[in-house]
Parts: sequence; structure tokens; C-alpha cells
Amino acid sequence: MANTKKVMDYKYTSEKGNVENMPFLKRYPRNTAKTLWVMKPIVKVFQLLGKTTVHRPVCILYPYEKMWVPDNYRGRPGLDFNMCLGCGMCVRMCPTTAIVLVDAPDDDGNIVKRPQINMGRCAFCGYCAEYCPVDAMTVTPEFELAEYTREDLIYGPRRLAYEGTNDMMKVELEETLISDVKNGNPERRIKPFMIDRPELDSSKCISCRKCEKVCPVKAIKMVEHGTNAKGRPILWPEIDDSKCVCCHNCVDDCPKSALHIKEVL
Repeated sequence: MANTKKVMDYKYTSEKGNVENMPFLKRYPRNTAKTLWVMKPIVKVFQLLGKTTVHRPVCILYPYEKMWVPDNYRGRPGLDFNMCLGCGMCVRMCPTTAIVLVDAPDDDGNIVKRPQINMGRCAFCGYCAEYCPVDAMTVTPEFELAEYTREDLIYGPRRLAYEGTNDMMKVELEETLISDVKNGNPERRIKPFMIDRPELDSSKCISCRKCEKVCPVKAIKMVEHGTNAKGRPILWPEIDDSKCVCCHNCVDDCPKSALHIKEVL
């Protein structure tokens, strides 16, 4: 009976309704001013309509008009074919796996490895330009890449070239060393490709020469260090620091993980 009485208190006692038996409306009376909040956005819309009717709209008449794009805008990647080493650093750093190395003839007719990019998967992040050790990969201000087929979105090494490349389109990767911060020189910036170098663990090396073969700049030379128990020469790689660009190819392709990158901190 108690529950039935409680329910009846929230009901109208007559056809017209009785506010006295509705505790909710007593506690929260109707406010007419608050119910008009929906009119505020409508008024704003009509104000904006009046401004755009009298004055020119803020949008541009694309594609007949185009906005100014700065040189360092991260549009599609660009490539300097002759500067590229074919090291594959851009392939490893691409977060969308849009880059692959393909065979392409150079100006002399020799077959070399150069990057090919699928623009349909490219995120325009600029990592390929940032991690390129010789700044062969750049960003370009081009972003209008619509095509009719997916095959047309694949840019080969020659198609990646961009006329008018300048220094603003090169994304420099620089860092501050921990040692410089401790010495009170935190403003010094250094490219990691110029200071980090591969280091050999001679106990793991099997003299397979693979590191020498995959080095794109021929910075690794196998040098004999005695003979083993079978009388065969022991060959260890020696790295020319003046040529090495720290592309990680020797480290990635070493079958015994005898090489690792020594970071200068």
C-alpha cells in the first residue's frame, strides 16, 4: 500500500492536472528563459549569413584559386636520384610501409637501387626525408595527387623528382648530445649519422663478407687478422668513418649480430 500511495502522488488528480501532487515540478520549476537556448545558434547562423551575403566569403574558389603553400610544407616526398645511395633507410623508417627499393637505371645505364613510393599509402609524415643520411629524400609542396587508378599512385624513382627543390624542403635530423648538456652546451646540434658508427664484436664474426657487400658507400673493407684452427684467414670488417653514413645495412644483414651501432652520447 505504501508503494501504491507513493506512485499516486506523482499522478494528476484531475484531467487538467494538479501541480501540488507533483514534487518534481515544485523542486524544479519551469524556466522559460532556459528553454530558448535553442534560438541562440539559429541567430548566429543568420548573422553569419548576413555577413557572407554582404562581404566576400572566407573560402576560396578551388580549384580556380589556390592558397599559398610554404616551401617546407610536408606534401608528397621528393627524390634527388643522383644523390640517393639506395641504402634503404627510408624503407625501414616508413610507418605505412609505402616505400620499397626497386631497380632503376642511372644516367650511365647502370642498374641501381632507388626508392619507389605508393602515394595511396603515404601519410606525408616526412620521416623518409628526416632519416635520409644524405638528404636525397625531401618534402615537396605538392598535395594534389588524385588519380583514376591505384597504379597511377605509384611513383617511381624518376617520377619522385621535383623541380625547384631548395634547402627548406630538406628535413634535417639533428639532436643534442647528453654530454653537451652536461658540459653546459645544450644548444649544440649534431646529425646522428655523422657520429654514430657500427661496432664489431669479433667473437661473433664469421668472416662472411656480407657487411662489405651491402654497404652502399663502400665504407667497409675486410682485413685479415691471422688464421683460424683450420688454417683459413680470419677476416674482420674495418669501417672508414669518413665514408660511413650509419645506414644500418651492415647491422641488419649480419647473420650473427656481430655488428651493432655505437651511439655517441
